[in-house]
This record gives sequence, C-alpha cells and structure tokens, in this order.
Amino acid sequence: MVAFEHPHPHNISAPTTHLELPFFGDAHRSLAQDLVAWTSEQRVDESDDRAACRNWVQRLGSAGWLRYCVPAAHGGALPALDSRALVILRETLAFYSPLADFAFAMQGLGSGAITLAGTPAQQAAYLPAVARGDKIAAFALSEPEAGSDVASMRLQASASPDGWRLDGEKTWISNGGLADFYVTFAKTDAQAGSRGISAFVVDADTAGLDASAHIDVMAPHPLATLRYAGCELPHSALLGTENGGFKLAMQTLDIFRASVAAAALGMARRALAEAVAHAKARQMFGQRLADFQLTQAKLGEMRALIDAAALLTYRAAWLRDCSTSQGAGTPAYTAAAAAAKLTATENAQRVIDMAVQLFGGRGVRVGEVVEHLYRDIRALRIYEGASEVQLLILGKHALTH
Repeated sequence: MVAFEHPHPHNISAPTTHLELPFFGDAHRSLAQDLVAWTSEQRVDESDDRAACRNWVQRLGSAGWLRYCVPAAHGGALPALDSRALVILRETLAFYSPLADFAFAMQGLGSGAITLAGTPAQQAAYLPAVARGDKIAAFALSEPEAGSDVASMRLQASASPDGWRLDGEKTWISNGGLADFYVTFAKTDAQAGSRGISAFVVDADTAGLDASAHIDVMAPHPLATLRYAGCELPHSALLGTENGGFKLAMQTLDIFRASVAAAALGMARRALAEAVAHAKARQMFGQRLADFQLTQAKLGEMRALIDAAALLTYRAAWLRDCSTSQGAGTPAYTAAAAAAKLTATENAQRVIDMAVQLFGGRGVRVGEVVEHLYRDIRALRIYEGASEVQLLILGKHALTH
C-alpha cells in the first residue's frame, strides 16, 4: 500500500476564516493560526502507522499541543479542558493528517477519565507525562460482545488480597499494543448492569496483559485486542469510585464527542480543498473542469454540507465551554454534541465521496489524498457512538424536551 504522505502540497492550506464566527475568542484564533503554521512544516512518513503514531505523539508533545489534553494543574495549557480548543486542534490536524488527529485525540480520550476522577497521585503519575508526550494513553471500553451496549461487558474485576484481579478481554482498542497505560473498564458487580462497572488504570507492562493481537483496518491506525489473564492490580489502580465506571466513561466520551465531529469536519474541508484545486487544474473538452456548471453545483453542495456541520460542531463546543445553564452534562449539551457528531460525520462522508467522484479514475488510485480520506472517514460514523446511537439520543431528547 502506498503511504499517505504529509504534509499536504504547499498550495493547499487549512482555512481559518470560519474562526471569525462568534463561537470563538481571540485566543482560539491565535491557537489556530499557530497550529496551521506548525503543522504545515511537519514531515512524517506514515507507511508504518504505529511508528508514525509514536512520531506524531513525540512531535505534538514537544511542540506543546498535547498540553491542551490536560488541565493546567498537571502541565496543561489551560485551567480546564476547553472544548473549542479541542475542536480547533482536531479539525486542523485532521485537515493535514487523520493519523496526527488520531494521535492527539487518543492522548485526550485515554487520559480524560484520570483528569475527571483520578486521585492526586494518579493525576501526578500520568497527566504531565501525557502532556509531554512521554506516555501514550488508551481508553479500553469496547469488547467483542459489548460495543454500543456497554453494560453487557464481561471483563471481570475481582477483589484480591492486594487489590484487584482482571480477567477477560477488550477489543477495537485504539493505541492497543502501543500505549503505556490503559484506562480499563470492567465489571465489579456482574449482576448490576451499567451500575456494576468500575474503571482502572492498567500499565502496559502489567503481568497478564497481552496487547499483541493487532487489528488491521481499512484506514490503518493502531488497534488491538487486549487480553487480561489474571492481571493483578493494586488498590490504587481503581479510578474514581467502585461501580462508578459507566458514568465516568460516558462523561469522558461526552467531553470529546464534539471533537470527533471536528475531525470529520477537517477531513471534509481537506476533500473540498483538493476538489477545488483539481477542478481548477483539470482540462476537459477545451476548458477547465471548474468551468462546468455541474462541477460548480457539486462544489457548492459540498460547501453547504461543511458549513452546516461546522455550525453544529462549534455550537456544541461553545455550549460546553460557555453556557452555565446548558453546559457539560446537561441534556441540551448531550443533544447538541450528538447532533454535531451525527451531522459532521455523515456530511463528511458525502463530501469526500463527491470529491472522489470529481477526481474520476484518479480518485480511487491508492495514494491519492481523497482516496485515503475516503477510507479514513468511514470509521468516524461508528466509533465513539455510532450514527444510530446519536439518532436515538436526539429522538429521546425531542420526546422529553
């Protein structure tokens, strides 16, 4: 397979004019400008996705971008996690490299539960290292029989004389086999459904943990099945309260759901930029592809789909950051984040598909940017809450509010 090489061609740059919208402040706009300048200078060989992810984490950490994944008290850039900053970071990184976005996002998602519920000792042990890029984080929630139905997980955490013992497996774990630690969710009360789940911090070198079963997917990035065979953990590995893991997992996902929409938005913006550049350069029947009204109409549709997704994405991030009455954890925010995630990922799929069509035969050639984006976008409609789950959230909200 031909590698998707970065950076982008120098004549295509991430747009920033949308940041003039009132959802953002001057600090957000400055962040975006600095990130565009930095990212355009990066050169990463992505032919080996695991090596590339390590490289991206190191670069993002060294440049200070990972500091936006943790609060200032633990080496972060801002007093608390800022959804609008996360949206800008993920949208911009995804425009240049979906794998760079993945590396950044997993540092935040993998450490988010520690930020929310960790003891001072846990926060000190992991969060500064995440911000520096010294430790790679992972979020171990899904299982072979527990994807959207989290409550049906089977990984068992049993009390032991010295703490806890974990037995079972997780799968589809991003950074599996690459991470330095896994925030792992397990059943501490097998009969209690979602009320019987607890969270644990499991170091990668814990005896009995096997992360060697890598999973290959259509848009390569590090995934693995984790097998826990008598993993002995100390009492101090418990994250948050016993049997409080389900709520903690949902709170963590809630923080980052709008940023998933932003990643899709970045990919869609890149596809549109590639399509516009191609349409201006491609000669057909004595004129440019861009001169055909059908092309102009298609580009206009792509732009409208992106703008609609952008407004929902930025609204969700703004609600979490700024609205005291409708902020994090409220039904209004949950519905806004669901609408953003649903619309941005579904619209991005349509935009990228249209870009491939405009490229014609070149669009399906391995190694083309739009070909890679076509494979990259597909997973976003599934992970961190499939589109169908977002529809259910929105439908229930409509019935009760």
